[in-house]
Amino acid sequence: MRITAELSLYPLAPDFVGHITDFIVELRREPGLEIVTNQMSTQVRGEFDVVLAAVGRCTRAAMERVHPVVLVAKFLNADLEIASAPTVP
Repeated sequence: MRITAELSLYPLAPDFVGHITDFIVELRREPGLEIVTNQMSTQVRGEFDVVLAAVGRCTRAAMERVHPVVLVAKFLNADLEIASAPTVP
């Protein structure tokens, strides 16, 4: 099953931008994912097990680097198009 996820990482540290960038760079190194990042969040699309395993690995790494950190994640059991904006009637 293919899924789509939306992720927002919030490191509760003064140098939060670097930690967010590290998280996104690590996520982009994971094979089998389509990833789009904007100013508010990162969307990830791929096979269920691949997405969850990659998010788990990258979240663990982020949590080992900085404490505390919050990850807000939404998962949808649909293969949404994330590379382009939706058409609004």
